[in-house]
Amino acid sequence: MLTLWLFVLLFSFVVAFAISPFVIKAAQKLKAGQNILHYVDAHKSKQGTPTMCGLVFIIGTCAGAFFALNQNYTLAIMSIVTMLGFACLGFLDDFLKIKSGENEGLKPYQKIIGQLGLGIILAVFVYNFVGTSIYIPFINLPVDIGFWIIPLVIITTIALTNAVNLLDGLDGLCSGVSVCYTLAFVAIMTIILGGLSVFWQVEWQNLICVCFGLVGALLAFIIYNGFPAKVFMGDTGSLAIGGFLSALAIFTGLELYILILGILYVLTALSDILQVAHYKRTKKRIFLMAPLHHHFEKKGIHENKIVIVYIIITILVGVITYVISKVVPG
Repeated sequence: MLTLWLFVLLFSFVVAFAISPFVIKAAQKLKAGQNILHYVDAHKSKQGTPTMCGLVFIIGTCAGAFFALNQNYTLAIMSIVTMLGFACLGFLDDFLKIKSGENEGLKPYQKIIGQLGLGIILAVFVYNFVGTSIYIPFINLPVDIGFWIIPLVIITTIALTNAVNLLDGLDGLCSGVSVCYTLAFVAIMTIILGGLSVFWQVEWQNLICVCFGLVGALLAFIIYNGFPAKVFMGDTGSLAIGGFLSALAIFTGLELYILILGILYVLTALSDILQVAHYKRTKKRIFLMAPLHHHFEKKGIHENKIVIVYIIITILVGVITYVISKVVPG
């Protein structure tokens, strides 16, 4: 299977890289440029950079996955459908921002309603098809939580998609961290894979195919999105990644691993929540700017260094988690 997974990665990379110039040119022709918030002084030079280019890795992922999927691919197809559903929500947000000429698209409540709707659909699917068990990190033993799987799925979906969206604030940050996170998640899946029934083994293998498709497509996207970024993924891309990673976690029962492998997603979202809550209560800020990566940027740390450190931390957490999970008996 590893050969197939690597082939999917390469195929998705080639497709995404090949279509990138056309997507970028289309974005420029449609004047789909990023509007930078007035208070993000360090990013003024990025005003007008082509956005909504997350379509590059969305198309690349779909191409690689559909090329390789065989039998028992319900989870794989649903993960792609979830990605596309959140991509549509992000596309609408990006479109409204471009149309208005401001960095204001959908209202927060509108975005939450959309995410909630998709989350409910996923919850019903998981409850009726996947099951109601989740795995305990490191020991990887399934625990049946019954009806509580429904609110867990909804909360996981909304929380992770917004966290990934918030992380998309520096050149190559969201795409780079997401590549490392996805590979780490796949590594954990391979530990559990052998203990599943044949049916679910094939389902998970196909799901891993989609993961490698996303990784390959994101690697191609990083060529253009790395510092200095020539393109941005926009909410089209960040919500698509968040949607897929949410589906990946809830379809495998590995939701709790998000808190470990996705520690930087968690800290990013937490810093933003704490900043807003504290400011509303005291009119004072905890961080120089939220989310957390902008605080470090305000402290004078170059964005390239922040991105590299975030990626290294994600890799280290992934390796440590994998080693512990492999050693600790289930």
